[in-house]
Amino acid sequence: MRNEIANFKDCKSIAIMGGTFDPIHYGHLVTAEAVRHRFQVDKVIFIPTGRPAHKADKAVTHNEHRYLMTVLATMRNENFDVSRLEIDRPGMTYTIDTIEQLKKMCREDVRLYFITGADAIHQIMSWKSPERLLTLCDFVAVTRPGYRKNQMLEEIGEIRDKFASRIHYMEVPALAISSSDIRARARQGMPIKYLVPQEVEDYIHKFGLYQNEKKNEVKLMLPIEVMQEKLQSALSVKRYIHTMGVSEEAVRLAEIYGTTVERQKAQVAGLLHDCAKDYPKELRQRFCKEYKVKLDEVMEKQPDLIHPFLGAEVAKREYKVKDEEILNAIRYHTTGRANMTLLEKIVFIADYIEPNREKFEGLEEARRLAYLDLDMAMKFILEETIAFVQERGRLLHPLSLEALEYYKQKQIRQ
Repeated sequence: MRNEIANFKDCKSIAIMGGTFDPIHYGHLVTAEAVRHRFQVDKVIFIPTGRPAHKADKAVTHNEHRYLMTVLATMRNENFDVSRLEIDRPGMTYTIDTIEQLKKMCREDVRLYFITGADAIHQIMSWKSPERLLTLCDFVAVTRPGYRKNQMLEEIGEIRDKFASRIHYMEVPALAISSSDIRARARQGMPIKYLVPQEVEDYIHKFGLYQNEKKNEVKLMLPIEVMQEKLQSALSVKRYIHTMGVSEEAVRLAEIYGTTVERQKAQVAGLLHDCAKDYPKELRQRFCKEYKVKLDEVMEKQPDLIHPFLGAEVAKREYKVKDEEILNAIRYHTTGRANMTLLEKIVFIADYIEPNREKFEGLEEARRLAYLDLDMAMKFILEETIAFVQERGRLLHPLSLEALEYYKQKQIRQ
């Protein structure tokens, strides 16, 4: 988190622009600037929501994507700032908690203006601790022209009379722009230029946010719950705990680097990556023969390397997974290979850094790199793994050496 205390301690008045910002658009920016000008505040703080209570049942783009888009959109205005207060705070997000936390970061006499949509004024009494909230800050109710202004003013008057709070009304034409419409346009391949800042548009395209994912939806014959039940029977308790950790870690990485489809695939690939790991030797040999798993010279001498290749075939036949990308992520999660797909890298890295791993040298660095750059994490983990294998006099699979050389060369080219 940036040093927000230093940023805000000198402010006599602050406007707070909260929202999911999924994505942030020019309507948000025009509104913030209009409020700043009208109330002459020292700064407008944009606070992307963490887990908003009113959207608990809706899918929201990952926190870091929404935060970074907000930073990109506001960085050219010295009067705008972005706070991580809500996305870094665990649990459900409530406005009262944010206001109270912000109050502690500011001078005692600071005046806060909380910017909200006009619709929210009708619902404010259903928020957490509404009476206290209405005494801590002014509310600026913004709406597009043509809204039922008289009805809203009547309700504002009732709240004002009861709680002696200050609620202000503003019309902002740019509010006709909506995040949901922008997401819909992006899914349909329609232009979003001039609805969002160029930097935000570039970011959306770079990470493939809001793409039409339904047509690529993962088709599975077995539900996740059934897969988990089968794995509990097939794996030891320790292996099953590791498996669940890998699946959860893979989903976290996919939330940052991928789309909804990648998240679905990462969950499945993480669950099934070790599905053949605990097979006894005789059963492993029988399945390799039955499923026509080709064993090379290294795998014959190093049986531990068999389970990912056999696991891909088991996932296909026993768990009914038809998606080749998922199967390859399982197949190469131990050895790696050159030019891995996003999903393959995610599962390979998740297997190494999952939260249930006992601490070992290099683990924390691998976790740090995983959330910074996947290719850097791949290179680091491959180097550590190869050194570990060589120190113990075990055989290295050529795929691992090819993978390390690939990511070394890629780093040089960059």
